[in-house]
Amino acid sequence: MRLRHKPYAMDRINEYSHIVIGNPEESAGNWKEIFGNEQPIHIEVGTGRGRFMYDMAKANPHINYIGIEKFTSVVVDALDKLIEEEVPNLKLINKDAEDLTVFFAKGEIDRVYLNFSDPWPKNRHTKRRLTYKTFLRNYEEVLVDGGEIHFKTDNQGLFEYSIMSMAEYGMLLTYLSLDLHNSDYEGNIMTEYEEKFSSKGHRIYRVEAKYRTEPMQ
Repeated sequence: MRLRHKPYAMDRINEYSHIVIGNPEESAGNWKEIFGNEQPIHIEVGTGRGRFMYDMAKANPHINYIGIEKFTSVVVDALDKLIEEEVPNLKLINKDAEDLTVFFAKGEIDRVYLNFSDPWPKNRHTKRRLTYKTFLRNYEEVLVDGGEIHFKTDNQGLFEYSIMSMAEYGMLLTYLSLDLHNSDYEGNIMTEYEEKFSSKGHRIYRVEAKYRTEPMQ
């Protein structure tokens, strides 16, 4: 994906620092205070232009959401949605998710969403995939006991790799669909990419995986 430089982006992000949290490492352990309530917190790693998080937050006001996106020129589009109509239970972070464990305290997050992540198809780039074991360990660190990952992609190779990686890590796969849009799954909220790919006839793959609270026998 080619990103268009937006010279105004940082100024806008700094102006709305109550939405895009500028130094998230200083907020670790304090996110419920930032939101001003005790509601559960769900995060999306690679939130892109923010449609999924925006729609989820609007549909579920009883849950707090945080979208994490490393590209400034992309996250500013998500911010623009929230400038037009601020959603109090949604915040953004403009940082690389590799630093996830410094943004949140242990057990501070209830669910992680991974939607249409970069598949990094070359073997030498395996460690960059957001379902590689190092990332799975980071998610586990910030999730509550028994926390969940919800993952969607149109890339069959990444999907197969991801369910294998999760299983090898010891996670429990609680839901799996090889064709989400032709399944009986209800309540699906689409991302921008999902709408684009599904309109072209691409299958959408989905898995929900849960961290085990007890070691496998």
